[in-house]
Amino acid sequence: MSSLLSDGHELLQQPLRPLKKRVPDIAFAASDASGWDECLPTVAACTIETPMGVVETSDHGDLWREAWKVTARSPDAVTMTALCRSLPLELTRSIILAPTQRGWRLRLLYSLRNLSRERMPWSWAAHPLFACEAGDRIALPESVTAVRVEDSRGNRVGAHGDWIAWPRGVRAESGAYDLSVAEPSTSAFAEKLFSDRLASGDGWCSLERIGIGLRVTVRFAVETTPYLGLWLCYGGWPDGGDGGRQMCVAMEPSTAPEDALARMGEWSRWIEPGATTHWPLDVEIERLTKMQ
Repeated sequence: MSSLLSDGHELLQQPLRPLKKRVPDIAFAASDASGWDECLPTVAACTIETPMGVVETSDHGDLWREAWKVTARSPDAVTMTALCRSLPLELTRSIILAPTQRGWRLRLLYSLRNLSRERMPWSWAAHPLFACEAGDRIALPESVTAVRVEDSRGNRVGAHGDWIAWPRGVRAESGAYDLSVAEPSTSAFAEKLFSDRLASGDGWCSLERIGIGLRVTVRFAVETTPYLGLWLCYGGWPDGGDGGRQMCVAMEPSTAPEDALARMGEWSRWIEPGATTHWPLDVEIERLTKMQ
């Protein structure tokens, strides 16, 4: 998904480099680094053991490199399917657009099918790069009072595996921080964070675009996707090249609290031969009122 417009405003990070065909060996940092991708069967590149043998998985998964096939289309809905390269998995995504009292809703319905005769490991994370500006605000459920650091540029808010306070805290190395407010692109901020397993009813995250008067809320079913990843990038990535840097907030419902499929735990998923599993995700776009 390359563009999402509301009231004339582009809501997705636009390409840092010209769009071009994504060949199998292209690095994610060398791509356009924009839009909305689906990270399957992993987010981070890693080596995994499967019944088929050792498999090398790619950074940000397989599907951002693959051509998706449109299998159904109408004025307010589309269904698309793509195949993974590293594992015999097929992902189908239906997107349905509907108006609401205060804006619009995108309903995304996912189906994952194992095409092989062996059980397969997998993890999934949505990867929508929502554009932002300094001063925009991120809201999480009140139950989220701490997040785990997956990666932090220069360990600014912590090292991998550290738990830090959400949204405000103080670190000896970097001083006070407020993770709920987007910083200017000059801050070179680039952090990947994870929530703990979320409780029922807490499957949501919002980005308030103050300057354009819109709120984007991602809602998801914690029964099937119990974790939330946050990629907060304010001019901090990618390094090098001449394509500029991201200014975005990615709200990423996930099956696991780890980027690498190889990091196994109680969250790990296996799909049986020929089986299909399903999960939903909603994106609500609402106009902010002056009182807010």
